[in-house]
Amino acid sequence: MDRERPKPNLTEREKEVLRLVCDGLTNAEIAACLHVSRETVKSELKRIFRKIGVGNRTQAAVLLVKNQWI
Repeated sequence: MDRERPKPNLTEREKEVLRLVCDGLTNAEIAACLHVSRETVKSELKRIFRKIGVGNRTQAAVLLVKNQWI
């Protein structure tokens, strides 16, 4: 489980969303920052979670910080 994963191929927008997640912003706050709907943020997060192999925003933030992906 401590095995280091290869860096995922994320778009600039996905990286931006993940940085905001790591900053502790809610979906509503992320949506406001990016000028998109909350549903768009939810969809982007689901796609990102699939790409990096996690189930939720906490796991994503821990994985990103641990592997220094952001």
